[in-house]
Amino acid sequence: MIPEIAPQIAYIILGLALLLIAGDFLVRGAVSLATALNIPALLVSLTIVAFGTSAPELVVTVQAVITGNDGIALGNIIGSNIANIFLVLGIPALIYPVTTHVPGLRRHAVIMLLATAAFLAAAYGAGAINTPIGAGLFAGIIAYVIYMLIRASSGNSDDPILDEVEEYANGGVNLKTIGFLVAGLIGLPLGAQLLVVNGASLAYGLGVREELVGLTIVAFGTSLPELATVFAAALHKKSDVAIGGVVGSNIFNILAVGGAAGLAGTAYFDRDSLFLDLPVMAVAAIVLAIFVIKRKDITRSWGIIFTLAYVVFMLMLANNAGAF
Repeated sequence: MIPEIAPQIAYIILGLALLLIAGDFLVRGAVSLATALNIPALLVSLTIVAFGTSAPELVVTVQAVITGNDGIALGNIIGSNIANIFLVLGIPALIYPVTTHVPGLRRHAVIMLLATAAFLAAAYGAGAINTPIGAGLFAGIIAYVIYMLIRASSGNSDDPILDEVEEYANGGVNLKTIGFLVAGLIGLPLGAQLLVVNGASLAYGLGVREELVGLTIVAFGTSLPELATVFAAALHKKSDVAIGGVVGSNIFNILAVGGAAGLAGTAYFDRDSLFLDLPVMAVAAIVLAIFVIKRKDITRSWGIIFTLAYVVFMLMLANNAGAF
């Protein structure tokens, strides 16, 4: 069996690598271009950086919907949000407590819960993300960005979400900027194509639902940048900076990526998703929101629980797929 699926696994790894590198290149090039054109740093942060860092998930999801691989599209969104909470916050908490004492974070946690509720309503109500639902979700991300812009422009600049402009700017428009843009624009769709086509082939070859590939390999791969960021922050005892990025990433995954999926076509939820994947995503969002609202640190003990919760979820997926 392994020799038969080895090529698909290799192409999936290559696709993930292309997505992550091309996504970073695109953000760096776009931010440099925007800053050279004197576009305000705040606007750049809340639009280009915010959408750009979600580009791998967005491109994969849209590509999967267009090609009819709904399972990979929706599994990517659901799996990324679960991984962002239980894995991305769980593992770093084993090193140093992840603090939730961050000004303005409670508002974003509430928005994350509302976005999750809207996604669940679409799943259990319509059973799919279609064009009207996708338009509604995407309108939500536009309203969210406008809300943050209004708060920041009125002097309320305490929002912890997506303040990364200086990290990505590289000194204006030059050959390096153009190279980043071109590499990003070429690499993202190519990586998505490799990932979706071979992910679907892998699922077919293993005889499992496509959601399993989206929930595991694709979701884990596209969550690696967030994991690296929070892990580095924990090592430097600055986890307060990183938790805002996790909450913001989950909001963008549902509203921007989910919205784009609906605008690209119709993605149907698998029956198994309704009984396992979506409830786990809902529980993860509620648990994180409780920590944030109560301003309770994610200690080492909770880090163990979070990490074990992710491992148990993976084992349940494997068991449902008949791996045991």
